[in-house]
Amino acid sequence: MITFFIGLAILVVGGVVYGQYCEKVFGPDDRQTPATAMEDGVDYVPMNKLKNSLIELLNIAGTGPILGPIQGILFGPLAFITIPIGNVLAGSMHDYFSGMISLRNDGAQMPRMIKKYLGNKTYGFYNVVIMFLMLLVGAVFIYTPGDLIVKDLMGQEAIASNPTTWIVYACIFAYYLIATLFPIDKIIGKVYPVFGLALIVSAVGVFIGVLMNLQHLTNVDFANIPLQNMTGTPWIPIFFITVACGILSGFHATQATLISRSVSSEKEGRTTFFNMMLLEGFIAMCWAAGAMVLFNKGVATDTPATLMIGNISREFLGNIGAYFAIVGVVVLPITSGDTALRGLRLMVAEHFNIDQVDRKKRVSVSGAIFALVAVILVWAKLSPSGFGMLWRYFAFTNQFVAIFALSMISVYLLIHNKNYIVSLIPGMFYTFVTISFILNAKIGFNLDRIFGREDFMVSYIVAGIITIVYAMVTVNYGKKHGLSIEDRKV
Repeated sequence: MITFFIGLAILVVGGVVYGQYCEKVFGPDDRQTPATAMEDGVDYVPMNKLKNSLIELLNIAGTGPILGPIQGILFGPLAFITIPIGNVLAGSMHDYFSGMISLRNDGAQMPRMIKKYLGNKTYGFYNVVIMFLMLLVGAVFIYTPGDLIVKDLMGQEAIASNPTTWIVYACIFAYYLIATLFPIDKIIGKVYPVFGLALIVSAVGVFIGVLMNLQHLTNVDFANIPLQNMTGTPWIPIFFITVACGILSGFHATQATLISRSVSSEKEGRTTFFNMMLLEGFIAMCWAAGAMVLFNKGVATDTPATLMIGNISREFLGNIGAYFAIVGVVVLPITSGDTALRGLRLMVAEHFNIDQVDRKKRVSVSGAIFALVAVILVWAKLSPSGFGMLWRYFAFTNQFVAIFALSMISVYLLIHNKNYIVSLIPGMFYTFVTISFILNAKIGFNLDRIFGREDFMVSYIVAGIITIVYAMVTVNYGKKHGLSIEDRKV
């Protein structure tokens, strides 16, 4: 119980203090923003701070901050400390600077900013990885809310042979297409307040349920941390890959740059970008605590995370309250999937210089994107191990792309004589996490087993070397090119 409240205090107090510091480092001013200087009625559309903040929250809060923490709490109550510390020092900082640097670059999307601040070679690799991630996000965030709707709201089996499953998928797919094509204030700006209400009801409901069951929350025992880890896997890197979005998500940078095109004042940035990630951290803490309560009440620890969502909701809110909670959970991935594909459209358009004010060109770009998402979705549903593999690649890629954004932020801060350590240290940490994971994983290079080991030792050594190279390349690139970088076209 005490550990949970300490974590919440770190999230709130630490978030306020560090948010103010990050704002001071960046230095927002009264210059005109892209939303007002480049207004086009489609993507560059000024909206008020409350609406932008709500859209940003719903954009970034997919199933990650729910499914991840439900699984992550099995590593032990130390998760209640790790989630908020990582959220404040890495995730919220990452989202804030990504959005603010985009504001200073005409609302450029992440690939273009990577090209400007890290060069063409990095840009070429990053572009492939980030577009792959956005396709995975689109497919995952049709699959997971679709199955939740079929199972928990309609009471049917969400299997491939059930026509209802495909009908639900098709409805979500159709909404995504509409949200991708229409001006941001016409669809997303209209429906998100309704979605936001469902999100708030679910998060507050779970939080109240946790407060009524505090006796079932375990405190961290620093003398026996390994014994409190029920997963049998090492904390680094598996915990951070598992929890993902509640701490740091590379996907968020793509959403911050999307919203940068509708922000009317730079001084709104801390609320819109930094604080919304703090709220996602709160959501993660609530669901992690809810899962711990049920596990300590006897629910099997191997219960799938998707089933735990329904179990937690019904335990704390009853059948009627659970209905609204599950609706809120369904909203999260849908409101991330739609803007993921919208963001991918903008990335593709930027890369190939395709005018997105032209309706026919918007449709052609969107059509190609949605065709690829449909192929991935059908494969994942029809293959017995399809979704498991899809989710693992999504989780890894989501963290991996963040190290590029953090490197970009470091270069930006370095060339402007600002404290670049705030982003370089998290970038180094997550380089070590993601590289050691993919080197060891069976879906990756399986490196340690090649050397006859069952632990991570070989992967740790190689990841450590790559982490040092990452830091050196980032700093050296910034020092070598200096302010001449700002002369590059976005």
